Amino acid sequence: MSTPIKLVCISGGAYRPSRTLTLVEAIIAELGSLLELDSHIVELGEIARPLGAALSRQELPAEVEQQLRLIEDADLLLVASPVYRGSYPGHLKHLIDLLHIDALIDTPVLLAATGGSERHALVLDHQLRPLFAFMQALTLPIGVYASQSDFTDYAVTCGALQQRIRLAAERAAPLFAHQRLRKSA
Repeated sequence: MSTPIKLVCISGGAYRPSRTLTLVEAIIAELGSLLELDSHIVELGEIARPLGAALSRQELPAEVEQQLRLIEDADLLLVASPVYRGSYPGHLKHLIDLLHIDALIDTPVLLAATGGSERHALVLDHQLRPLFAFMQALTLPIGVYASQSDFTDYAVTCGALQQRIRLAAERAAPLFAHQRLRKSA
């Protein structure tokens, strides 16, 4: 029996219901069909207020510190952000800023984002990828972007988006070849 992969997901939305959280859950389900996972979701909306009040990591309450430790100890990180005014939210950047500078070295990161239209799709490559490159993480080449029209009542209903999620999961799974893939089990 293999050890489950520690998948930690950051859902960068501040509100519920959330298309960003829906996208995170869809990606987790697809990854879970291929790999044995121990997954945890860090919902930014749940920790935004105490996170924003802390100027340094030492000022964080214990429950937020615990979330940071989970992120730092992840085998695979899924970071999904809504697009606000052409970029990811400031609270998401603040969360990343509070991580230990070496914590994400060589950690695979699957990037995802949601926005009002396709015009924001480049946020993956022009905003999120450089952020995680600075952290020396291994950003996976296939990201997942979803626009508002890809959802109906906060459910993924677009076939092309479902295919993109599947492709991202299929490309991520071989990184964990030491774990027997569920598909071949």
